[in-house]
Amino acid sequence: MEAAAAHESPYSGSWYPGQPSALQELLDELFQNSAQRTGSCLIPHAAGFVVPHAGLAYSGVVAAAAYRHMEAAGTRRVVLLGFSHRGAAPGVWIPEVERFRTPLGEVAVDREAVCQLLAGGVFRSMRESALCDHSIEIQLPLLQRAVPDAAVVPVYVSRLGPEARTEAARCLAPLLEPGTVLMASSDLTHYGRAFSYEPFPADRSISQRLRELDETVIEAAGSLSPEFFLETLRSTSATVCGYEPIALLLETLAWLHDGEIFQETLDYQTSGEITGDFHHSVSYGALGYFPYRAFELGEEDQGLLLESARRTLDHYLRTGERKPIPPERLTPALKRPAGVFVSLHSGGNLRGCVGRRASREPLWEATPEVTLSAALEDSRFRPVRPGEKGLELEISVLSPFKRLPNLDGFRVNEHGALLDAGGYQGLLLPQVATERNWTAQQFLEALARKAGASYAAYSEPSTKVYVFRAQVIR
Repeated sequence: MEAAAAHESPYSGSWYPGQPSALQELLDELFQNSAQRTGSCLIPHAAGFVVPHAGLAYSGVVAAAAYRHMEAAGTRRVVLLGFSHRGAAPGVWIPEVERFRTPLGEVAVDREAVCQLLAGGVFRSMRESALCDHSIEIQLPLLQRAVPDAAVVPVYVSRLGPEARTEAARCLAPLLEPGTVLMASSDLTHYGRAFSYEPFPADRSISQRLRELDETVIEAAGSLSPEFFLETLRSTSATVCGYEPIALLLETLAWLHDGEIFQETLDYQTSGEITGDFHHSVSYGALGYFPYRAFELGEEDQGLLLESARRTLDHYLRTGERKPIPPERLTPALKRPAGVFVSLHSGGNLRGCVGRRASREPLWEATPEVTLSAALEDSRFRPVRPGEKGLELEISVLSPFKRLPNLDGFRVNEHGALLDAGGYQGLLLPQVATERNWTAQQFLEALARKAGASYAAYSEPSTKVYVFRAQVIR
C-alpha cells in the first residue's frame, strides 16, 4: 500500500477548537473534570478500553477517564478500532495514511504494525478519503493530550461474521504487548426521533431508563463474549453505533494470556444530562478491561487494610463503641472503590459475614464499616458483644463482577458467584468451595439454596449469574 504523507483532520474547528491554545485549554479542562468526577485512583495494566466519540465538549470528559489511565501507564501505542458512519464494505480496513494532523501536531501511524496486519490477508487497505470518520479522528486530540509520543494503528471495522471476527482478533492479539492498548470507539444509546429510536417517552424517568438500558449493554460487554454482547443488542434494540469495534475488541481480549480479564466502568454520562434536553440524547461510556492482577493489593496495602479492620473490631470489643478506624496511612490502591466482604470466625465456625458487592466508597473507608456490620448486622447470628474473645477476621476484596452467558465459564475455587433468579439473590465467596472441598456442581447447588431458589432456576431465561474473584486477606 502507498500511504499518503499526512492526513489533515477535517474535524478541527467543528468537533473541537481549531486553535491549538483553545484546544489545549479544553483538553486540560476535560481531564481535570474527569478526575473530579471519577477520583484520582487509576487501575494499572489496562488491556483495552471502550471510549465515546462525540464532539469533545459532549463526550470528552467521559473519554478522558480512559485516557487518564493511558497517561499514567505511559502507553506507547494504541490500536484504535473505529468504523465509518457512512458505511463500508464488510471487513477490517486500514486507511492509507502515514500520520494524522490536528492543531496540536502530528500523530504517527505505526507502519510496521500496519504492514504486519496487512500481510495476513485478513486486513485490507483503503484510501483515507473513503474511510475518514470521527469515530477514529475525535480520539486523536485526547491521545495527544494523554500520551503525545504514542503511535496509532487505525482500523475501521465493518460488518464481520464470527469466523472473520475470530481471524481478525487472532491477527490483532500479538500487537497487544506491554505498552500497547486496544481501544474501541463507540457511543451507547442514541435516543430520539432523529435516531428513529423512542422505546419510551422522554418523561421524568427517561434518565433512569436510559441508564438501565445502557447498563444492560455494558453488562453484556463485560461478559467478554462478543456473541452474548451482540445478542443483547438484538434483544434490546439498543442503538450502539460502534458495536462491531466493541465485538472485535472482546474477541481479541480472549486471545490474551495475561490472566482473566474483567471490565470496569470508568465513567458514564448522557448528552441529555449536559443539555437538559432528553428528547435528543446520546449516552457515553468509558469502559476499561484489566487482568485480575490489576485489582490485587500489594503487601503494604493488605497490611494497612487488615490492621484497620482489626483495630476497628478491637475498639468495639473494648468499648462497645461503633467507630470505624481508618488505616494509619492511605496508599493509592486503598483509594479505589471496590466490593469488600468481612468474615468473622470463632472456634472455626462462622460468626458473621457481611459485605458490599460494589461500593462507591474507597476501600479504606468501606472496610472498617463492613467489619462492624459483620459483627453486628448479620441476621443469621446474634450480634457480637463487647468483651467477646477468640474472634478471627478475614477480608475479601472483590474484583468487578462478570455476567456469565452460561455456566460453562464458572471456575470452582477461583470464582465466587452471585445468583439473581427472579428477584431471589444469593452470593458465595470463592473460598467457600475450597474450605468445603466442593465441586462446581456442589457450589452452584449451595448458591441456589442461599438464594432461596432451586437448581432448576439456572435454566430459566430470566436468571442471571455473575462471577468474581476475591483476594483473601487474613
